Amino acid sequence: MAHAVRFSRFGGPEVLEVVEVPTPDPGEGEVLVEVFACGLNPVESAIRRGEHPDRWPVQFPSPQGRDLAGVVLATGPGVVGFARGDEVMGYVDRGAQATHVVVPERQLLPKPPALSWEVAGSLYVAGTTAWNAVEGLGLGPNDTVVVTAAAGGIGCLAAQFARSRGATVVGTSAPMRFDFLRQFGVLPTGYGPALAERVRELAHGPVTAFLDFLGGEVHEAVALGVPASRTLTLVDWEAVDQRGAVKLYAGDVVALGRVAALAAARRVRLPIADVFPLDDVVEAYRALDRREAPGKIVLGFRIVGYAGQRVQEPAIKEQDVTLGVPTPHAHLDAEEAVPSAIGDGSVRRRHREERAERARRAEAETEGATAEPDPALDDV
Repeated sequence: MAHAVRFSRFGGPEVLEVVEVPTPDPGEGEVLVEVFACGLNPVESAIRRGEHPDRWPVQFPSPQGRDLAGVVLATGPGVVGFARGDEVMGYVDRGAQATHVVVPERQLLPKPPALSWEVAGSLYVAGTTAWNAVEGLGLGPNDTVVVTAAAGGIGCLAAQFARSRGATVVGTSAPMRFDFLRQFGVLPTGYGPALAERVRELAHGPVTAFLDFLGGEVHEAVALGVPASRTLTLVDWEAVDQRGAVKLYAGDVVALGRVAALAAARRVRLPIADVFPLDDVVEAYRALDRREAPGKIVLGFRIVGYAGQRVQEPAIKEQDVTLGVPTPHAHLDAEEAVPSAIGDGSVRRRHREERAERARRAEAETEGATAEPDPALDDV
């Protein structure tokens, strides 16, 4: 049996539950993947809340998630590019948040060895959406682009793609993430009213593009004089219908391959903010919905620790309680603790005898220094 995330009514993260489901069998041209990591995306929260059901239809109980990375367990008829045991990354239309997922072969790539599971499993939606935005706009050195929610997964990748082309990037974020954005060469500013004014002060020139990954900010693009054709939005359907903004979509496996190659070569970075176990999916989405995390929030199905990465765990590990606490113990000479491996032990015996002799001499010198003076020597 497999385990999967489902929701049976619209609402907040609390409607999510992990249920037991039959392990799927791969069909023609399909691959069964054991999922190791799966990235979370804001659009999933919008769908779960029931926003725009005509655009994002939902049939209950609904699966969730698109990004994934894992290991091939089985292949269906006609699959030629993958075999059992292959490490892969890719996407499905919906339902990636499960321990076992059937994926069309055309939606998978070999996972580059240089990518961690968490990055590989989070790269599809964020990476290809950001790639499509920057490529579609043809940004260059003469452009100034505003990126809202620039510290999020899509935002920080789009900012890096734009900066690599020489564009000036102004990014919105919470003040605590300003230094995070500066490391990517982004000019940071806060959320809230009067965004257009703050952008003008930072940009020192006309704004030529506006990427609204937060939603509800397209009116600021209008105030900055950005054409509707160069105003892109991720979830704001009203802006698309009423203001002519361009709706952003994730890309295909070709775009994913290009982004994965850049990430594997360390030419762009996708920071991982937190990794949650599957059973904590509700807390994971609460963290996502707060919009406070720098980079991606990930579900880890086989949590692996990496240096500098925080992993949310349901309980404290036993060794964490005593780690670093000094434990009293008797002194032990390292040489005495090592058994004889070569020879008859004569060298070790000689060392012991030399130490014993030095100890006797030191003791004799101490006794001589403290002895009572001999009166017979006073006249000498």
